[in-house]
Amino acid sequence: MTTRQQSRQQLSREAVLAAAEELVREHGPQALTMRRLATALGAAVTAIYWHVGNREALLDELVQRTVREMGQITAHGATPAARAESVALTLRRKLRAHPHLIALVHERGLTELMMLPAQRALVHEAHTAGLRGEAAAEAVRAVQVQVVGFVLVERNRERAPRQHPGEPELWDAETAEQDPPLAAALGRPTDPDRLFAASVRALVSALWPC
Repeated sequence: MTTRQQSRQQLSREAVLAAAEELVREHGPQALTMRRLATALGAAVTAIYWHVGNREALLDELVQRTVREMGQITAHGATPAARAESVALTLRRKLRAHPHLIALVHERGLTELMMLPAQRALVHEAHTAGLRGEAAAEAVRAVQVQVVGFVLVERNRERAPRQHPGEPELWDAETAEQDPPLAAALGRPTDPDRLFAASVRALVSALWPC
């Protein structure tokens, strides 16, 4: 048996795709080269091509995998409003977990397709709550925009340079209108998970019937 045949037997298409996805997640699409992937797998470059084709074909498959994974949205909760919140929480978590892969999906014009399962889940909960027509569409889109907008703000803050002065230096009782507890709270780092949950709950409460 030749070395090339051994490399093919030791690999699987799934193993190649998993390793490629890990490279993109960790370092971005620019880090995904067939040679680097082969090195990560301890295989010959020719074996990689044999399993997945060229780099563009590999990226296309990663995009499709991401779209499918983003489609795995299950609502939880005792009421339509609670289940809508759970959809929003799951969607944010998935978007946060795959920034580079989500960017690839967007570059290929498949963002709307990727978001469709979450929209459908929200539509179902809106209908269960008694919303129809424009009211249902507004409720669904408001939650979706809240999720996407929040994630974009989070990423921008993470990439931004350290601020001088920052919030701890900017907020005191005077700038907080003589409210020391408020000044102390605004001077502490934001808890994004808690803030997102609170904002989604408030939004859903305003748009979903009790």
